[in-house]
Amino acid sequence: MLVLLLASGNTNKAHTNSGGYMALTELQVKNAKASDKPLKLSDGGGLFLLVQSSNPKDSKYWRLAYRFAGKQKTLALGVYPDVSLSDARERREAARKVLANGADPSAVKKAQKAAGIALAENSFEVVAREWLTKFSRDWKESHTKTVQARLENDAFPWLGARPIGEINAPELLAVLRRIESRGALDSAHRVNAICGQIFRYAIATGRAERDPSADLKGALPPYRIRRLAALTDPVKIGKLMRDIDGYSGAFTTCCAFKLAPLVFLRPIELSNAEWAEIDLDKAEWRIPAGKMKMKALHIVPLSTQAVAILRELHPLTGKGKYVFPNVRTSTQPMAGNTILAAIRNLGYTSAEMTAHGFRHMASTLLNEQGFNADAIERQLAHKASGVRATYNAAEYLPERRRMMQHWADYLDGLKNGADVVPIHKKAG
Repeated sequence: MLVLLLASGNTNKAHTNSGGYMALTELQVKNAKASDKPLKLSDGGGLFLLVQSSNPKDSKYWRLAYRFAGKQKTLALGVYPDVSLSDARERREAARKVLANGADPSAVKKAQKAAGIALAENSFEVVAREWLTKFSRDWKESHTKTVQARLENDAFPWLGARPIGEINAPELLAVLRRIESRGALDSAHRVNAICGQIFRYAIATGRAERDPSADLKGALPPYRIRRLAALTDPVKIGKLMRDIDGYSGAFTTCCAFKLAPLVFLRPIELSNAEWAEIDLDKAEWRIPAGKMKMKALHIVPLSTQAVAILRELHPLTGKGKYVFPNVRTSTQPMAGNTILAAIRNLGYTSAEMTAHGFRHMASTLLNEQGFNADAIERQLAHKASGVRATYNAAEYLPERRRMMQHWADYLDGLKNGADVVPIHKKAG
């Protein structure tokens, strides 16, 4: 929401501007004198002239009062007479446009100064920082820092000072080739995607006409994501489950280790579990959106085996906040790499199994066994693309409950040496 403040000050006689405020005249600005206290003369819309007495003459500063993110701020617009009344008004309107786009004029000004292009409002760096300020509000701090670092290290040195509307596809490709040449193909694709978002923001705000990143489809070699190692051979999974049962670490770690294959969660989501999120009577774990990668409430149906593990642990940690508290201090959760360390302690290498691999293990075998692919993806907390990206947290929940219990029973069967030939079935 755009909020501009009318600066307090002298109620001088002047013409009324279009906003209903008493506007200044050039003569008033020229003749303004300060006494023993600074003098403020308002021009309306938050713009005011601050006059301070100093020898041998008064100093006159243009300032803009505004609010951003609930805080009152002041932006320096220059010194009179170097910046005339009409110049100050133009700068006020430019700041109003920045505010209307959801960015802080002070932050944009700093970006302009850093780029060495004061008042060049349409440079790639200025627009990029404006975009980052606006859209990073709901991001994790680590992600914001990563995006900022990619821009500052790989894009701004070559594109920062360029008018964003003049950047073409070959120019952007040259930047991406530099990244690719150092063996960072994944980073090249990610920088292109980030730049594409910035160009589209520039189009939406009237500072560019097209997105050159869209013209680079196929210009970079495809990047093949290396999946984190996971066991998918039922015989080897059975051995792993027996090894987990025999693990001799701390009791809380043992419980977390046994629970990991049953809940399909990312390691950090498991390690940060709180008792307040878990209803053992309903056999359900509801993880708040703020703790999930996709920023959406996630429901984990708990199998009877999972509930049994948690009930056994509850007398030990149930009076505290965390299900798996840190061994050094109960006020902090278990370290995110604890399960990975336990896997390594069992002798499994990074090429064989990872903590994240429990998710891939479940996905692979449940798909082979004929369960609804959408239900599997929802239980993995993967967000669908396109029109299906917005969903109810309880989507496919009855089927997911049956699937989670089937999976726990299946793992028990493998652990006990049952027939390991996958049964191709449709979830009922």
